[in-house]
Amino acid sequence: MIPPTLFPDLGLPEHNLLPYDGEVRLLGSPFAAAEADHYLHSLLQDTPWQHDQVRLYGKTLTTARQTAWYGDNGLLYTYSGIARAARPWTPLLLEIKQRVEAHAAAVCKAHFNSCLLNLYADGRQGMTWHSDDEAELGPVIASLSFGATRRFAFRHKQTQEKRILPLAHGQLLLMYGTTQQYWQHALLKNNAVKQPRINLTFRTILANHAGPAGRARRHHHKKAT
Repeated sequence: MIPPTLFPDLGLPEHNLLPYDGEVRLLGSPFAAAEADHYLHSLLQDTPWQHDQVRLYGKTLTTARQTAWYGDNGLLYTYSGIARAARPWTPLLLEIKQRVEAHAAAVCKAHFNSCLLNLYADGRQGMTWHSDDEAELGPVIASLSFGATRRFAFRHKQTQEKRILPLAHGQLLLMYGTTQQYWQHALLKNNAVKQPRINLTFRTILANHAGPAGRARRHHHKKAT
């Protein structure tokens, strides 16, 4: 088994953090420290967080993490057999989205029409290995972190080679190209972390996979954790 490669010094944004079969860039922060603090506080207080109910192997499970889904008008996504409509963008989320798109534009231009927010109360909560490789999702995902620093990992689907990096408060990670096709990713648990972390994943649901009234569907079968 190939030992995981750690990134104590992540280098410059133009450096691809994957060795092959994908593109991942750590782009630093689009925000000053005070701005990141403001967004963290506002999202913690004002987001209608809820635990997901998911169907997995015939059982209904409740996720430990809490989520919220926002997007353009009419978007619908299906998560483990349950259809959910996207909440309309808030002014705060639109502001963050515009900053993220502008910050990422030098590397990869994208216009995101949806955002999945995840709240991890502490290091005991994480996300198991998965890929966001549904046909209705575009290949570019911008992942923005607020709160506690957590370790984020990539694992190649064939070779099992791993890459692990810390994601700190305010940092923006960009995944694009064939990353979702060849790599899985996970948020690793760490019981020593006592503070919350919020992750905003900006995505594009492709129009050619949309249903009636501009609706699109997403199908997830990811383990609750």
